[in-house]
Amino acid sequence: MAGYLIANLDVHDPDMFAKYRDQVTPLIARFGGRYLIRGGELEHVEGHMPVKRLVVLEFPTLDAARTFYESPDYESVLPLRLQSTHSEVALVEGYAG
Repeated sequence: MAGYLIANLDVHDPDMFAKYRDQVTPLIARFGGRYLIRGGELEHVEGHMPVKRLVVLEFPTLDAARTFYESPDYESVLPLRLQSTHSEVALVEGYAG
């Protein structure tokens, strides 16, 4: 069953975030992940959902998503995201219903 990394990002340093994005994209692929949503147009239609820039990554399993997130490779680029955004990140198991 697929696993997902879901991130809500509020980018405050676009230049540093661009460096992060350039470095993390090949890492995601190397760990078997792919972008499903990558900060596209977002329209709030109901309630108050404080989402700024939404990113959804799909991995083959939740374990694969966790392995990516906890890897030394990702740890080396993570400071760029932490310094350029306010972030909320969750790992979520997919639905096979």
